Formats: sequence, structure tokens, C-alpha cells
Amino acid sequence: MNRYVILIFIIALNIVLLYVIIRWYRNKLLTQYQNFLDKTDEILGGKQPELSYDESLDSAISERLNRIMEISHMQKEIAEGERDSIKSLITNINHQIRTPLANIILYTGLLKERINDAELTRLADKIENNAGKLNFFMKELLKSSYAEQEIIAVSPEITDLDTIIKRSCQSVEMDAMKKGIWLTSEYPACKVYADAKWTEEVFTNILENAIKYSPNGVSVAVQSILYESFVCVRIVDHGIGIPEEEQGKIFQRFYRGSNVTGKQGFGIGLYLAREVVRKQQGYIRVKSTLNRGTTVEVFFSREDF
Repeated sequence: MNRYVILIFIIALNIVLLYVIIRWYRNKLLTQYQNFLDKTDEILGGKQPELSYDESLDSAISERLNRIMEISHMQKEIAEGERDSIKSLITNINHQIRTPLANIILYTGLLKERINDAELTRLADKIENNAGKLNFFMKELLKSSYAEQEIIAVSPEITDLDTIIKRSCQSVEMDAMKKGIWLTSEYPACKVYADAKWTEEVFTNILENAIKYSPNGVSVAVQSILYESFVCVRIVDHGIGIPEEEQGKIFQRFYRGSNVTGKQGFGIGLYLAREVVRKQQGYIRVKSTLNRGTTVEVFFSREDF
């Protein structure tokens, strides 16, 4: 009888020891897993985890995580360098080509005024049309390169809004003249918190759309309205308008309305405009009636905001 009691006691003791060992091993694994998760969180937060130089599994994991982070940082630096190189290359190409193209268009127009031969006039028209197409595609290529949010790096500061609007209007004057569209403007002197270069791009894109989608011989109005803490720049056209069910989509990248398929474009301008304005703590909104015109309002913080 005593032998059975002793045997049972030994078995029970072994079960208890086994349970303790399993619990200890389980807690050890949980601790290692938690350490692993903590180090992973540090890496995701951009912090390099501390290394413990020993032969433990924890040290080995930390060392490999550090290597992964270093490789990731190297790849990120390479990608950023390549991105900046591409941006610089596209910008340089655009600037190098823009002047010769403008000269070709200008001289072709002057040539057409001096020739009387119908065949020569037809050839001059072809040169002018193709130069215009090439100029359009160069502009769209530049916009496409800027369409990535990482490339849109704005540096807002207190700047003259009226000067920005004036430059934007000047940049689209030629397009307006070709369609007999006149630009009317009313913008009092005002300072806003904005990046002058990028904000000029915003207004230029909106004005280009207003002219492109308006019939010949109408007007496009630009007006700035001053409020206590912000300013609204309103651009009004009398063009084809935007279908009501599509107005919530026009700021999507590469989106083009169902009623503009016959016009050149890639659906980048308004997307780019919204991203630039958003990065300057402003906002943009559109009100439109089909076949009656579109009003685009851009809001910026004022100097004393």
C-alpha cells in the first residue's frame, strides 16, 4: 500500500514539475515575443533598438532587426535621390524646351501674316498646331511629375497674393487670345500665407481649365474677396460646366469628366491644385451648372490670421 502511495506521490510531483516547466517556458517565450514586438515598434517609429552583445536569441533578433532597418534607410535614401534626380531632369527638360517651342509658335504666327500662298499657309498651320501639341504635352509631363505628393514640397510664407494672381493671368493670356476670351480681374492688394511658386501653378491650372472648356468670345473672371481671417480667390467661367454627379470626383488624380473627352488633358491639374492648397492649410471648392459655367473658390489664410 505504501508503495502505491509513494508512486502516486512521485507521479503527482512529476506532473507539478512538468506544469511548472511548461509555464516557465511559456512565459519565457511570451517575454521574447514581447521584446521582439517592442523592438519592431521602435523600428517602425524610426528608432534604432539597443543591442545587447551576448549569445541570446534576443540579441540575435535585435542585430538582424538593426540590419533590416539600415538596409531600409539606405533604400529610402536611394529612392529619394532618384526621385529628386527625375524631378530635376524633367524640370530642366521643360525649361530647355519651353523657350524654343514658344519661339516656333511665335515665328510661325508671324510667318503666316507675311505669306499669301495657300499651300505655304497650310504648312505653317500644321507647324503651329504640332508645336502647340508638343507644348501641351510638355506641360502635362511636368504636372505629372509634380502629381506625386512627395514631390509637392511647399514652403509657405507671407507673400503678395495680387502679384501671384497677376502672373497666373499673364501666363494664360495667349491661350485666351486664341479663343477671343477676355480675362477680367479684381484683386486688391493682399498678403496671404502661401508658397508663391506653387500657388501660381494652382491659379494657372484653374485658369487653363476655364479657358479650355469655355466657348469662344466669352469672359473669365478672377476676383479676390477679403475676409477677417482668410481670403477667397474666385475664378468664374461660362463654359460647359460639370455634371452634378461628377463634381465630387474632379479632384481625383487622372479623373476626366464624361463631357470633356473631346478635349486634350490627363486629369492632373485640379488634383495638383487641391494638393498644393491642402499643404498650405487652405481648401478649394467647386460650384458648377452643366452648360452654364463653373466657379472655383480657393481659400488661404491671411497675414494677420
